[in-house]
Formats: sequence, structure tokens, C-alpha cells
Amino acid sequence: MSALSALPPLPKLLRPTVRAVPAAVVLAAFVHLARGGFRGLVNLGWLEAFIVLALLAGLAVAAWRRFTRGAVGAPLYFRDDLELGGCLIASAFIVVAIAGGDLFPIVYLLMACLVAFLPRNTGLSLLGVALAFDALITLPISLTSFATHGLFLALFAGLYHLVLAARIAAARHAEDAAVEKRIKEVEERARTFRLVSSGSHDNLPDEKDEGKWLLASVKEVEGAVGAALEIAETALHTHTCAAFLLASDDKGLKLYDCRSLSERVQRERFSSGEGVLGGVLKRRAPVRMHSAQGLKGITWYDGGAPSVRSVLAVPIIEGGGLVRGVLVADRLEAKPFSDDDEKVLTTIASEVLRAIEVERVMSYIRKTRDEKDRFFRAIEELNRAGSPEQVFLAVLESARQLAGLDFCAVTVVSEVEGKRVHKVARMAGVTGQGKALEGRTFPDNNGLVANVVRYGAPLPGRDLKAMDRQVVFDEETQLRGLGALKIFPLTAGDRILGTLVAGARKKTALSHDVLRMLEVIAIQAAQAVLRAQLYEAMERMATTDGMTGLLNNRTFQARADELLAQTKRYGRKCSLLLTDVDHFKSVNDTYGHLTGDQVLKGVARILKEQARDTDIVARYGGEEFAILMPETEAEGAKVIAERIREAVKAEVFQTELGPLKVTMSLGVATAPDHGLEKLVLVEQADQCLYHAKRHGRNQSVTVDEMRTGKKLKAV
Repeated sequence: MSALSALPPLPKLLRPTVRAVPAAVVLAAFVHLARGGFRGLVNLGWLEAFIVLALLAGLAVAAWRRFTRGAVGAPLYFRDDLELGGCLIASAFIVVAIAGGDLFPIVYLLMACLVAFLPRNTGLSLLGVALAFDALITLPISLTSFATHGLFLALFAGLYHLVLAARIAAARHAEDAAVEKRIKEVEERARTFRLVSSGSHDNLPDEKDEGKWLLASVKEVEGAVGAALEIAETALHTHTCAAFLLASDDKGLKLYDCRSLSERVQRERFSSGEGVLGGVLKRRAPVRMHSAQGLKGITWYDGGAPSVRSVLAVPIIEGGGLVRGVLVADRLEAKPFSDDDEKVLTTIASEVLRAIEVERVMSYIRKTRDEKDRFFRAIEELNRAGSPEQVFLAVLESARQLAGLDFCAVTVVSEVEGKRVHKVARMAGVTGQGKALEGRTFPDNNGLVANVVRYGAPLPGRDLKAMDRQVVFDEETQLRGLGALKIFPLTAGDRILGTLVAGARKKTALSHDVLRMLEVIAIQAAQAVLRAQLYEAMERMATTDGMTGLLNNRTFQARADELLAQTKRYGRKCSLLLTDVDHFKSVNDTYGHLTGDQVLKGVARILKEQARDTDIVARYGGEEFAILMPETEAEGAKVIAERIREAVKAEVFQTELGPLKVTMSLGVATAPDHGLEKLVLVEQADQCLYHAKRHGRNQSVTVDEMRTGKKLKAV
């Protein structure tokens, strides 16, 4: 929001007056020029000065209205453009009249700019306005000069309009060429992914539709690989994390995507049989290498490659054993990759392959089924889902639309105290029990859902009528009126996250093709859930402190910048608490670091409990914590600080050496009273904290208390 748009609205009676200012001052300038005004600099008087000031005001009003309407996305009307252009033309002709006609070329330039940047009908109207002004000044002197001016005004306007149209046409041509080039690149990548054959595409009747499909498929893979590389980069702290795929002839590797701090990652095709990557492709197994002096065989950098000291590379292998590429991560520092790192990168490699495999299945279904459009939309909905809850909703809607199901449910499985527990996360359709089934949990048993999770295969394997009893969830839950039923595992790698339960009244509803589509939906749903879980986990790792579960210092600094910017913009209060556990070093020295960690976790829990939902609580470093409290004055912050101090003081930590109690000192600073800049506010709160420590600890001190020595009254 701009500063102008934040101004209070004008009174209703004043708005029409202000709105009429531009037109009125243009008319006043026109009339005064017609009466011989502005003829020479020595003849200017108070009336001319007033008209000039009014014209500047009208220009400001017209510009302000155009700016504010554009800022909020409101349409610009013909009148808005005409008023702005009229004010500019009137100003130009006043300058020309004062100079005696010598500066008339500025009118040509102004007219050219107006025609170039305003709509055509507005430009033509302003050309008429310019001719009318010119008639006042030039026509009484010379008809020939007026005709010449009019000709040049029209010529400048026409030429600029033609030049602008030519530039637009050239830009469109360049854009079409770029699109055509992009389509060719997409086709090449599609052949790399094996989404299409390496030959022609004559088997598809509509080349335009095929191009759209290829673009969507490649974009899908690109999005999945990009997300996977971002996760790998965050989790493994790499210098470079890159995916290299085999070319369509399997003789070379080509960079598909990467996240790197180096500009020298090899982007041209290179041999697939050399260096570390060649060894991975030949062995078809992960490779980990580490050397403090630097590694050899690093072929994925162009000339002047950095000194790589740690490498982890895993092959991208299809289910049939075919190697499709390599996922590689490296580090410049002498820090080897661990077994856990290898598991993470292997899982991400399988995610890359899964994205490609799903697209292949989609291509097959598109060619053989009339329902291809609905199927694609279903996959897109799943890929757009950003959380497990969104995935559940998308998979239910997609499955019901594709197969015409009368009942559909998604279950998830988890471990509770070492025992497997199933939960109906979402359901849709008729069960005979209504919504009571949604959210219900049941233990592991011999029902179909539990067996699907147990064996990882779709069930039942025979007709429902051949089964003595249909135990789907548990003995207490009965699904009535179903003629066909199939339960698919939600499998992601070697994990089974839950099941997709599909049922229909008609026995023939679940045909082979429908079952195959539902199986793909289940696979994609599992991958979508896994992606959401991985992203949430990586986001937590990046933003929270691993031991206390509070925000880490880096995230706190970013959130503080945002909050203080709002405080500065709107003039609201915001308080900062810096806290420190008293004599924490002696706790570690006496009771040990494990007890010290226990104390920090307990203090973090108290801070989270005592703070408000809107407060930002973070571990600042070591035994120091910080709380940023929006919309809070010093008095209110003091109350919360005392509440925290008393809670920490009352907490008893049980240790091997007996019960342990600790105290806490706190410093409080408030913006804007004690500063608006983050560094200033932190410095003030830090001084209060150390003032509390120097004067006995186990107390909270505000800036005003530190300066005056007087206690603030709690509210």
C-alpha cells in the first residue's frame, strides 16, 4: 500500500470539487491564452502566477488519481487520461507562449510521448486539444505556421504510434520464437524422461494437443525434481546438489537441474562412463567418497572446478533395473557424508524416479482412455496439495470422479506406544453410518485395511460375494450395499502410509482400467503425502531449534524484521524480552550437560506456555531466550516477564543429585519508545538483562526502570 493510498478519504462534498480541478485549470489556461496572457516573461503578473500554481495542483490531482487507481488494480477511464494529458499540454503551451514560440518543439515531443503511452482514442483527443491551444497562439500571427505546426504534430504522433506498433510486433515475434524453442526443448526432455519414443510422434493425431501434454508432463517432472533438490540441499548442507539424467542414447549425461553455490556446474552433455558418476552408473550402487586433499574424478564441473572433498552419489534406477541417471551431492569442507545422508539422498532419488514413472503411466492412460482429461486434473490437484489434509481431500474427489465410486475413504497408519493404529482420515459417500466413520481409529486386526498395510498389496483378491464376511476396518464397522470393493496401499518407497478404500454399488464398476487408474492415484497420493511431510520436516529443521523446539535465532531475526517494519509503518507498540538462566554454567558443571539440556527444555516449555499465541518465542543462543510481543507496551511486557520469572522459579527439575531449581533474569525494551531499529532494541533489552544480573539476578528490568531506578506498576 502506498503512502498516498493510506491517506484518509476526502469528505463527500469536497470530492467533486477536487475532482473538477484538472479540467477547470486547463480551461482557465485556455481562456487566458485566448485573451493574450502569458505573452513574454516581463508581462507576467499575479494572475499568471495563480494560473500556473493551479495548473500544477491540477496536474498533481490527475497524477494522484491515476496512481492510486492503478495501485489497487482499478480500471483507468478515458477522463483520467484526458485530464492528465490536458494539464501537460496546457503547461507546455504556457512555456511556448512565454518564450515567444521558440520552444514549440517541446510540444512535438510531449505529443509523441502521450500517443506512445496512452490509448489510441485518448491520443487522438489530446491531439485535438493541442491543435486548439496552438490555434490560440499561432493562428492570429500566421496561418502558415499553424498549418505547419498541425502537420508536424500529426506526423510526430503518427510516427511514434507506428514505431511503437512495430516494436510490439517484433516483441511478439521474438516471444513466438522463444515459445517454439521451448517446445523443442520440452520434446527433448520428454525423450530423456522416456515419456515419448525417440522417434516421431505420428501416433498422436493432434500435434497441438500433444505439445500441451508434453509441456504439462515435463513441467510436472521439473517441479518434482526441483522440490526434491531443494529438500536435499537443505537437509544435507551441500555445496552442489544436482540431478544428471542419461540422454536418450544412454551414452551421455546431461544436467537436468541443480542447486549450487558454483557457477561452473557442467551444463553441456558429457560422457557417462568417466569419473565418479561413471562408476556409480556401472556399479548401480551409491558411492560415498571423502578426502581432505580433494577428490579426483569430479566431472560435473567445467574448467576451474572447486576443490571437492566429500561426494555422495546415488543412481536413479527403475524397477526393471535400468539406470536413468545420477543424483549427486558434494561439499567443499572436509565433512564426510553419513549413512543417514545416503538414506535421505536415496529416498529423494526414488522420488525423482517416481515422478518420471508416474508421468509415463499418465501418458499410457491418456492414449488409451477417454477419461484422460479428468485423470490429469486429478493428478494436478494432488500435486498442488501442500499438506496431507489437502492430499486426502484431493484423492477422494479425484477417485470419485474417475471411477464413479459410491464410497471412498483414506486411512493412515501410525505407531502408538509400539502398536500399529489405523485412522480413517477422510471419507466420502454412503456407508450406512454417515460421518461417524470419519476420524475413527481402530487397532491392528485381521480386517482388509490392516492386511493391506501389513502385506502392501491391494485387497480383496476375489469377488465380494465369495467372501463370508466383509471386515473392512474392524468388526464394529460394516459397509452395506457395496457390490465391488478394492483397497490400495499408499506406498512411498519402502513405507506404507495408509490405504485408499474404493467401493461401488455396481459389481462391474471397478473394471481393470479403473483399478489401474485408482492404483496410480494411490501411488501419487502417497508421494504427495510424503512430499508434504518431508517439506514440513525440512521447514521445521530450518526454522526451529532442535533441542527446545522453539524458533531458532535465524528465523527469529527474520520475524523480528517483519514485525518491526509493521511497527514503524503503523506506529504500534512492540516489546522485546531477552532472558537468561541464572548461573547456568554452574548447573552444567555440577549436574552435567544432560541435566543442563533438561533445564533448557523445561525453561523453553515454560516460555511457550506463558507467552501468548501471537508472541514470537525463540532460543537466542546458549541459555538465552527471546520473546517478541506485538501490540504490547512496556507495562504489559513487564507483567508477562514477571509471570515467566515466577513460573521458572517454581519449577523443580528432578536429577540424579536431587531436585534442582533455577531462576531467570529478564530485560525488557519497547518500540518505538526505546528505538525502532532492531539492533537498537536488542541492545536496550540486553543492557536491561545485564542490569538485572548485576543487581541480584532473578528479576525483570525494563528500560525505564534501568534509567530511573523506579519500578513500573504492573497492570
